[in-house]
Amino acid sequence: MTNERVYRMAFSSVYPLLVKKAEKKGRTKQEVDTVICWLTGYNESGLEAQIEKSVDYETFFTEAPQMNPNAGQITGVVCGVRVEAIDDPLMQKVRWLDKLVDELAKGKAMEKVLRQ
Repeated sequence: MTNERVYRMAFSSVYPLLVKKAEKKGRTKQEVDTVICWLTGYNESGLEAQIEKSVDYETFFTEAPQMNPNAGQITGVVCGVRVEAIDDPLMQKVRWLDKLVDELAKGKAMEKVLRQ
């Protein structure tokens, strides 16, 4: 899948998949929302508004109030690629979100997922 295809995916179609991944492992929608809000700076109502507007991934991250300054601490592998080695800033943000939800689903404590 090309980066452009990923960027054009509706966040509202990916969001339920992120929640489902976490819930299958005993985590909650609220925890997924906490992770998304931590990364992007959205509050709950802002996140809901983006989902309702069916924005694409690119718009979701472009309109994010403020990426967390600690996001650079997110490291590891997603889809066989090290997230810290991704050159494309937008793709790196997409993979950061994937990595955080993966960590949540794997049972990491919220403090560790949020780099606190």
